[in-house]
Amino acid sequence: MSDSDPKPEKPMAPDPADCCGGGCVRCVFDLYDVALERYETDLAAWFVRHPAAQA
Repeated sequence: MSDSDPKPEKPMAPDPADCCGGGCVRCVFDLYDVALERYETDLAAWFVRHPAAQA
């Protein structure tokens, strides 16, 4: 693996206490879901570039 193409890191899930329960349009859990989707897409692309890392 190359330092110039590091493996994506999974985002940290928010703690339940991070949500205010106010029904925010962009809740911390919504933001996490978006970050998690981006991570999964980036990780899949990284594995295409580094197939030996899947072993």
